[in-house]
Amino acid sequence: MTGRAARRVLIAGASGVVGQAALTRFECLKGWKAVAISRRGPRIGDADRVRHLSLDLMDEAACRQALAGLPEVTHLVYAALQEGPNLIEGWRAREQMTANLAMLRNLVEPLAARDSLCHVSLLQGTKAYGVHLRPIAVPARERSPRDPHDNFYWLQEDYLRERCAGYGAAMTVFRPQVVFGDVVGAAMNLIAAIGAYAAIRKEEGLPFSYPGGPPYVLEAVDARLLARALVWAAEAPAARDQTFNVTNGDVFVWQNVWPVIAEALGVEPGPDEPTSLAAYLPQRAELWRKLARRRALRCDDLERLLGRSHQYADFCFATGARRPPSPALLSTIKLRQAGFGDCVDTEVMFRDLIASMQDLRFLPRP
Repeated sequence: MTGRAARRVLIAGASGVVGQAALTRFECLKGWKAVAISRRGPRIGDADRVRHLSLDLMDEAACRQALAGLPEVTHLVYAALQEGPNLIEGWRAREQMTANLAMLRNLVEPLAARDSLCHVSLLQGTKAYGVHLRPIAVPARERSPRDPHDNFYWLQEDYLRERCAGYGAAMTVFRPQVVFGDVVGAAMNLIAAIGAYAAIRKEEGLPFSYPGGPPYVLEAVDARLLARALVWAAEAPAARDQTFNVTNGDVFVWQNVWPVIAEALGVEPGPDEPTSLAAYLPQRAELWRKLARRRALRCDDLERLLGRSHQYADFCFATGARRPPSPALLSTIKLRQAGFGDCVDTEVMFRDLIASMQDLRFLPRP
């Protein structure tokens, strides 16, 4: 391991919800330079401090060649993810697990060979506790035994722990709740799906009705909060080789926060109207195209705007459920005791991220 003072972070998946927030955070910090890896170009504020590589992490040879030409990388934020065409079914697919392990390995192996990497942050989520399979303990705690189900989280974590131990690097695993950000084309970004749904309902002369199922309590994570945690973990001794849950610090119920979201989007809420966004939104792709062109939005292709987020919306809204889902709440005591105590008001998060998507011209202003 080199003793260089220079700090250069490589952010994999830099155009995604977490990756974009991490890139935005790191690039404004004195003493850091960043390399952004993604197939789609992320938003870059300072081109002198950020280098972008368009790279397919499934291509082992391309990864090896691209990384060989980089200056030494000291930190890695791994936020890359491959999801299947059918988002929810893909969470149990063996081929998806194998692919996500290969992507991580193709990136880490060339970096490890350089002998400069000192810390890796790895992203997991509540599926680590089996939330997509069965009711989980409330609150879910990091010290609980590993949930016995097949998951690429375990494949990635086992590989990375062994690899880091071999050359003295540290790693930190984060398990966020539902993450919200201001990007398009992501597999799981509800702001894009909710915003498109609101605009289309307004265009059709319909109220902004909540489309999901029965009320239940859940937690959110502002991607910008998670980015601050990633910066903290990069150098905090208390984060070394630890796993942390992370949430905004409060809880919410969709039906209760829906009027706040409606106000931010400039639409009128209406009575609940159970609707699958995975079915509803694609049927209105042409309507979105016309709306987006009329309002001079940056993305008139609804599929490109949403990614798989409309499928994720049905899951998070419990669309079609007859009774409330079992609660899936995370303890964040361990993270706070380790020294990271930042928090975010979830209603403020919705307002801020919707405003950002409007400022970026991904969603129409009221």
